[in-house]
Amino acid sequence: MSTAPAAARPLNRSDYKTLSLSALGGALEFYDFIIFVFFAAVVGKLFFPADMPEWLRQLQTFGIFAAGYLARPLGGIVLAHFGDLLGRKRMFTLSIFMMAVPTLLMGLLPTYAQIGLWAPLCLLLLRIVQGAAIGGEVPGAWVFVAEHVPARRVGFACGTLTSGLTIGILLGSLMATLINRLFTPEQLLDFAWRLPFLLGGVFGLLAVFLRRWLAETPVFAELHQQRALAAEVPLKTVLRDHRPAIVLSMLLTWVLSAAIVVLILMTPSVLQTAFGFAPALTLQANSLAIVCLSVGCIAAGLLADRFGSGRVLMLGSLLLASAAWVFYSSMATRPDLLLPLYALTGLAVGMIGAIPRVLVTAFPPAVRFSGLSFSYNLAYAVFGGLTPMAVAFLLKYSALGPAYYVVALCALGLAVGLYLRRAERQAA
Repeated sequence: MSTAPAAARPLNRSDYKTLSLSALGGALEFYDFIIFVFFAAVVGKLFFPADMPEWLRQLQTFGIFAAGYLARPLGGIVLAHFGDLLGRKRMFTLSIFMMAVPTLLMGLLPTYAQIGLWAPLCLLLLRIVQGAAIGGEVPGAWVFVAEHVPARRVGFACGTLTSGLTIGILLGSLMATLINRLFTPEQLLDFAWRLPFLLGGVFGLLAVFLRRWLAETPVFAELHQQRALAAEVPLKTVLRDHRPAIVLSMLLTWVLSAAIVVLILMTPSVLQTAFGFAPALTLQANSLAIVCLSVGCIAAGLLADRFGSGRVLMLGSLLLASAAWVFYSSMATRPDLLLPLYALTGLAVGMIGAIPRVLVTAFPPAVRFSGLSFSYNLAYAVFGGLTPMAVAFLLKYSALGPAYYVVALCALGLAVGLYLRRAERQAA
């Protein structure tokens, strides 16, 4: 039974439409998920008592933000379960709807001064729904685009989708910059903080409408037609028969999360606190790095299709380790190199664009969504949560702490790349 598009055919107009709409929806959904963190300080002031100590307010605000990450595994497992049984497209559309509506409602929520304790509780509930949505969106999007394109273009498809997700982070950063420049601090607290949430919700609902034009994947359609869908709970099959694939996927997700969390999300703050850079300059450099990251993801996907995932991961890990080390070790003595070195580092982070190709092909089609979603979301919840704490611990001893962590994870990426390279040679 054939469960993939013909490997020999080129990408056609329908493929490019699927890739563009999927990447656009992914960017808007990731914007909705990440915008909270850019306005955490304002949200903390509005949704908790005014007399609460600042450290406790920030702790509870970021606790609500973290709840989204903790909800990812459960949401991913549930959405993936039905994605393997009812269809990829339905869950692909539902996930963005589950993200757009809570984002819109966040922009309409009454504050603590208006409804008291209900304000942070409602915010927490909406954040949990957002986390469940993103848990299904990322693996679901990879599976969706991978099953639409020819087998020899899976890397390009997944790299393009990953590039779209990273653009969502950039959109959040640019929106935060724009809002803070257009409005005074008083206006920000009064009403302006709501605008990025309202816009995100509206654009998310637009993305839901656009995804109606997407077709079910040929792979799932063939499985359904030939009655070859999972005969039992898909996750049960994954846990029993595909443990090596789970381990492989979780290790690569650890590498992916370390690159994104440390070098993209945490580095602007580290640059300010450990090296004394101005916030505006770090934001500018971070935006440039994300643009380079988005380009790097597509390039890594293309190279993985051409030369194999193992080889790209090996070379990419070496490049990322070198770039991260040079970047961090130069900031104390050569601050004038911030922009070019951060841009190079962002491009090197793009090596993660080769990882989804491995994750998608690690599981058979009948349980692919469940296997990928379980492995990816569980690993991201564990390692994505532990990474900031590990880096913070290392920073106590050295300003190069983030570089030490990234280099260590690049060693893991190199080892996995070697393993994949051997497997690819044996299969050839």
